[in-house]
Amino acid sequence: MKKAFVVILLFISFSSMLAQKQKKIYELTNKQIDSVLNEVSKKNMTITERMKYYSSMFLGMPYNLTCSGDGPYALYETEPLVNFKQTNCMVYCEHVLALSISDSWDNFFNNLQKIRYADGIIGMRTRNHYTMADWLPENSWLLHDASRKVGEAKTKQVTRTISHKDFFTNKGITDLRYVKPDRTITIDYLPFEVFKENQNHLQSGDIIALLFAKLNNIFSAHMLMVFDSDNGLIIRESALSSKTTFDTPLNKWVDKYLNSEKYLGIAVMRVNENINTPGNIILPWEIKKSNK
Repeated sequence: MKKAFVVILLFISFSSMLAQKQKKIYELTNKQIDSVLNEVSKKNMTITERMKYYSSMFLGMPYNLTCSGDGPYALYETEPLVNFKQTNCMVYCEHVLALSISDSWDNFFNNLQKIRYADGIIGMRTRNHYTMADWLPENSWLLHDASRKVGEAKTKQVTRTISHKDFFTNKGITDLRYVKPDRTITIDYLPFEVFKENQNHLQSGDIIALLFAKLNNIFSAHMLMVFDSDNGLIIRESALSSKTTFDTPLNKWVDKYLNSEKYLGIAVMRVNENINTPGNIILPWEIKKSNK
């Protein structure tokens, strides 16, 4: 009788643990997410392997363009700093990256601010608004531009002028102190046919920026992630068009854009090799030192 009771208890305990592991991240409390972070950090996984794991927990999460901002005490965009109920393309990538380098809720929260803001200083002016002009350069401690590694000799370049002054003015912000000056920037990119042809040079965990074709004051229209699967490479994204977070086979995704007039091609961002090692966790107070 006792043996049967013990077996039943073990079965209930195992079933409960399995159910929690199968839950989506938007079904978990902050404390449960803290437990998941602690558990996963003990496994011998690389950052990009954890990216694949955590990003899958967002599948089915509703899309909301204004899901995240500078917090309730901000002057302008008062949406939450962290949101596990809704997401958008950039917030999705940021949350997944922050989860994947962290081992606790507190470290996740602070790592997220390091990714979202220059030097982790929360505010409208310090937020990394522009993917290729702000977000990637400010996160050089974590990521690098891998477009040329993927496109090789078929890589192309595009030059545009980024104006934070215009960006903030269009939002009705008149105090332009401490705003970055206008910058003319040249980046590498892959035409869609090259992206498809050279997909064997992609790595699971690469982050993709979809680039506008005709706008001269911005590069990136959308951000996505690439992961391997049993059926080949997939694109994982949160998109306004579908209002959710979902997977698409890479070839099916890129075929939609082969004759696009609105979009130019893609840029590829990749986790730095020196930190993408099994078991590596990045502590927020160590980031400033690693960025020097």
